[in-house]
Amino acid sequence: MPSLKTYDLFISHAWRYDDDYDRLVNLLRIAPLFKWRNYSVPQQKPIRVTSDSQLYAALERQIRPANAVLIISGMYFNYREWIQSEMEIAQYYDKPMIGIRPWGAKRTPVAVQESVWTMTGWNTASIVQAIRKYAL
Repeated sequence: MPSLKTYDLFISHAWRYDDDYDRLVNLLRIAPLFKWRNYSVPQQKPIRVTSDSQLYAALERQIRPANAVLIISGMYFNYREWIQSEMEIAQYYDKPMIGIRPWGAKRTPVAVQESVWTMTGWNTASIVQAIRKYAL
């Protein structure tokens, strides 16, 4: 059997919503026959910066090598400034963006819907399928 591709993924998130981030990371970890590396910035390993411009540059360094950017759409309303910045960085580098609707969510922010390459539900198989289809 050929070896599996290892996907480099950046997961857009806000530390106040770390539960959603942690759940998504766990979904990806338990996905069968799926290998990935996390290019996100978890709360346990924060980027040390002193200005918004330094944070933007640090996010750019994390997103640039990623094969895809995952956007948990439920966080957009409260953290649209930084999530919008992450989406702009991904667009600049032509990185595929995959929007993920939180479990039970009925609505998705228009800004996310219009920016991502595809939207998926909160389901391991559909998230992994989207990554395999769209990631570079």
